[in-house]
Amino acid sequence: MSYIEIEYPAEKPAFYDLLNKQLLEYCGGEPDKTAVLANASAVIKAAFSGANWAGFYLADGEALKLGPFQGRPAVSRIPKGKGVCGTAWQRGESVVVEDVGCFEGHIACDCSSRSEIVIPIFKSDGGFFGVLDMDSTETAYFSDEDRAGLEDAAKTVAGLLEI
Repeated sequence: MSYIEIEYPAEKPAFYDLLNKQLLEYCGGEPDKTAVLANASAVIKAAFSGANWAGFYLADGEALKLGPFQGRPAVSRIPKGKGVCGTAWQRGESVVVEDVGCFEGHIACDCSSRSEIVIPIFKSDGGFFGVLDMDSTETAYFSDEDRAGLEDAAKTVAGLLEI
């Protein structure tokens, strides 16, 4: 199946409805978790014109380890409580950072990133699986509507992973 460029609607509910449909289209039915996460990161990054990085970090007990992503090279391991990803893991909730320069302990992978959003991904038993991490070169790129929409997308991905 080849990717077909589509235009995402500006209205957030319609945008996220289409994003979830695209995740199901390009990741559904795939039994390999790495393949699901790789295509999910590609679909998500393609949907956001202002995103310069989209991908996953996966919990291995001690740290979050880099998973499939789209963007420039990134930090391979993030301890719990460190950076935006580790903070989302520690809190067990999404973190939206309007200006990464104002986030104490921000881990800079790409110096052009100005804002970030991190969404935890939970297993069906409530256990922690990892995070969806996104960066943008624009300050305050991600809104509360994006947080809610990406939390739904993360649930879609978790369902596709059958975790």
